[in-house]
Amino acid sequence: MILNFLSFSCPLLLASTGALFSEYTGTLALFMEGFISFSGFLTFFFTVLTDSVAAGLSLGLLTGLVLVLLLAWITEKLHANQFIAALGMNLFFSSIISCISSFAFNTRGVLTSPAFVFDVTNIEIISIVLTAILIAAAICVLVFTQPGIYFRITGSSADVLKVKGVNPSGYRIAAWVVSAFFAFVAGSLLTLRISSFVPNIAIGKGWMALAAVFLGKKKPWKICLYVLLFCAGDFIAANIQNYIPAIPSSILLSFPYIIAILLSCTK
Repeated sequence: MILNFLSFSCPLLLASTGALFSEYTGTLALFMEGFISFSGFLTFFFTVLTDSVAAGLSLGLLTGLVLVLLLAWITEKLHANQFIAALGMNLFFSSIISCISSFAFNTRGVLTSPAFVFDVTNIEIISIVLTAILIAAAICVLVFTQPGIYFRITGSSADVLKVKGVNPSGYRIAAWVVSAFFAFVAGSLLTLRISSFVPNIAIGKGWMALAAVFLGKKKPWKICLYVLLFCAGDFIAANIQNYIPAIPSSILLSFPYIIAILLSCTK
């Protein structure tokens, strides 16, 4: 049960870590919800295409990061409103999945393949270990390295960076790419865990990640605490209907969001 819950929490922990970078630079990655689902799709698509999970993950990661880098660069160079641009990216990532899926697999629904079947226990263990390593690495970068310090002051003190001869624009672009990296890992783990791709597989994790960063006030330990609270609600909602089938599924789906609203009201 503990292993199951920890692995269940990994995608949201990763997404929140990525969102933290964008929050520090003042360019909140509102595209994460769509990108998590898009990442899961890319992992499935390239794994089935190449018949190799390593190649699938590598090609999916490269495709996703290059796309976000390009869109972030265009947004920055055109001085576009980053809030609107990120929302537009979220819609783009969410909608392009059905287009590619319809063309490549002749369906916009659930995707399965004999080449995409994995042992659940192994995926759970890998998820926990990988998440712990990536979060520890992210915290070390933010706290103990000069680029990490620059990330943390880009949003609040961009002029300080300019005085030091550092271009804040580069860190704003990098923040979106870092957010995309963590979102990709989150989306891939979601897909690998169930050995298939399900439309809208993110099921709100991108938005909950942003909420956790807001509630945690950019403190990693607080963010992790809120993530675990959200995941506890989500985990209970996912399993309670086995014991109390009379509860409507719509109420269960809203349970983690109710927790988020209640927590924000206490701030």
